[in-house]
Amino acid sequence: MITTDFIQSVRWEKDHIILLDQQKLPHQTDFLKLTTIESVWESIHSLQVRGAPAIGIAAAFGLALWATKFQGDSVEDFKKELKNQKDYLATSRPTAVNLFWAIERVENAAASAQTVEAARDAVVKEALLIQKEDEEVCRSIGEYGLSLLKDGDTVLTHCNAGGIATARYGTALAPFYIAKEKGMSLSAFATETRPVLQGSRLTAWELERIGIDVTLITDNMAAHVLKNKKISAIIVGTDRIAANGDTANKIGTLGLAVLAKTFDIPFYVASPLSTIDLAVPTGDDIPIEERSPDEVTHLNGQRIAAENISIYNPAFDVTPHEYITGIITEKGIISGNFAEELQKIKTN
Repeated sequence: MITTDFIQSVRWEKDHIILLDQQKLPHQTDFLKLTTIESVWESIHSLQVRGAPAIGIAAAFGLALWATKFQGDSVEDFKKELKNQKDYLATSRPTAVNLFWAIERVENAAASAQTVEAARDAVVKEALLIQKEDEEVCRSIGEYGLSLLKDGDTVLTHCNAGGIATARYGTALAPFYIAKEKGMSLSAFATETRPVLQGSRLTAWELERIGIDVTLITDNMAAHVLKNKKISAIIVGTDRIAANGDTANKIGTLGLAVLAKTFDIPFYVASPLSTIDLAVPTGDDIPIEERSPDEVTHLNGQRIAAENISIYNPAFDVTPHEYITGIITEKGIISGNFAEELQKIKTN
């Protein structure tokens, strides 16, 4: 088995967090030292850490960081303030459900503690467990995803759902890591993913690092590529899956799904079960984050649009379930009646 070179994007160091600054990639591999929960909030909001699972891990560690610094002997005060800090971190980004799932899990872990020390230990232990489980989950997603492909296939992907967006391996990129370990040959087309360029800055960089033949394209080349190149499948990640199978992912995903249906190319969504939100009936109920106009009007700090132009900058769009061939999870591949299958796989 070939071992792929891997950079861990979030690391717990007992009294601080080490975080890969994804805003600096691909030109600089810089790591931040976070010592306060406020710095964790800012790192999530500013996209220094991104990717739904990695956001959840960072937020969980943020609560662990706060817990280690808590001063006081009252466990009730600890639990009350833990909830306040959880609610604070929840305001950093609204769309990725893993954020809310992870911090809720950390809070629940401390619920039965009878002392501050026990509550603190429970918070740290749960945060570390979330990270450990995510690595195992992503590997399983990669194994199932690879079962849909054969040696020599070419996959198109959008945004970045790779190892640096998770604990390891990624979701949409996990099949590439597993293929590399098994000696299989896959190639990739990566969209640049405007306006923040996660595809060009992160995905192309990440795949090239592990020895995958990757071709970078601009977003508006996708239709031409799907029509004229031999694309075996499109695989993307997701930030939230509604109960009916509608999925929210980086803006531009919906267009790719529509194109995939037009050109009869399988369209897969790779997702841990933690991203399934059965409390949200359909994609229409998923909150869509809107970000700063500067992301559209500026590139590398240089203004590229005229002054006083109105800007609409949604960070995500929703792909209706009827455009999705299958959802690749750590427990298998869901297809057909998504509402029924999601309920079954999530609750069993």
